Amino acid sequence: MYIEDKSDQLVGPARIGLVTFSKTGRTIYYQGKSFRNLSGNGIKANYFGVDTGDHYWISGPKRNGEDGLYGYRPTPIDENVRQEYWTLIRRQPEKRNRKTS
Repeated sequence: MYIEDKSDQLVGPARIGLVTFSKTGRTIYYQGKSFRNLSGNGIKANYFGVDTGDHYWISGPKRNGEDGLYGYRPTPIDENVRQEYWTLIRRQPEKRNRKTS
């Protein structure tokens, strides 16, 4: 998933990483953090951090790499999903060692 922190500004720090979902699908977990859906009540954000209340944009990564709300920008990719990102999502296996989108 594409995870962008929107707590301080419209374009915040972002990552592409592996998330898990709760049994109900209402909560997303990533690197020890829990996120819940804002149910349409966010401004340029769709989830909030359960512990902090900070707003985030979380979405599936796009094939064209324009994952953020404002199009393409180089985004770090977590090591454990890098190969899958480049081969299955972007369909560019020759780039599977690149650390950013």
